[in-house]
Amino acid sequence: MYRLSIESIISAAHQLRDYDGPCARTHGHNWKIKVEVVTNNLNKVGIAIDFSDLQKITWQVIGEFDHNNFNEIAPFDKLNPTAENIAKYFYDEIAKILPEDITLALIEIWETDKYRVAYEK
Repeated sequence: MYRLSIESIISAAHQLRDYDGPCARTHGHNWKIKVEVVTNNLNKVGIAIDFSDLQKITWQVIGEFDHNNFNEIAPFDKLNPTAENIAKYFYDEIAKILPEDITLALIEIWETDKYRVAYEK
């Protein structure tokens, strides 16, 4: 099995609802997002999925959040924009648009260099 990954960065704000702490105030992060996929198949060139294609697919989902406030964009206008909820949302949305023979294995999101969450099914 082949395992490939790309990383992207978006800058976005959020504020946690019903949270007792400083993150209840609007604040921003440079979110690093790792997308990891797996497959058993290679094309005739010997590539599972072109890294730039995986980056474009990822950006179709995460791009609308770049330089925005998560709390103002669905589903986070209602769903609390915790790192955990963001990771699951990105996972579900990216998985929907991957090529048929590519499986999303993992999404990792870093809020800071020290704090990260991973989501996989």
